[in-house]
Amino acid sequence: MSSIHSEPDTVEEKNSGACPVVEAIEEIGSQWRLVVLHDLYDSDEKRFNELERSTGASSRTLSRVLDDLEEAGLVNRRVEDRPIATYYSLTEKSRELCPVFEELQTWADAWLDVETADD
Repeated sequence: MSSIHSEPDTVEEKNSGACPVVEAIEEIGSQWRLVVLHDLYDSDEKRFNELERSTGASSRTLSRVLDDLEEAGLVNRRVEDRPIATYYSLTEKSRELCPVFEELQTWADAWLDVETADD
C-alpha cells in the first residue's frame, strides 16, 4: 500500500523555504568558486594567468567561474590596455566571507584527517 505524498520535485522547490545558510552555499558553493575566492582572499588582486596557475583550473573553467562570480557580485574585474591584462579582486561582499574561510580552516585542521604521502 503506498501513500501519495506531495513532495517537491526540484532542488529549487526543496530549498524554497530553506534557511539563509543553504542560500549562501548555493551562491558560493561550487568547488571552483570556493577555490577561486579562497585564492583571491590571500591577495589584493591577481591576473587571469596567475589565477589559472595557482588554482589549477583550466582556462575554460576559470573563465566561466570568474564570470559567474562577477555576476554574483563577488569578484571585480579590471582590464588594462598596456600591457593587455585582466585583473580580478574580491568585492566588499566577498571580503565578508574571509572570516568564514578562517573558521573552515580551523575546523578542517581539527577534524579532517589529511593523509600524508608517507602513509
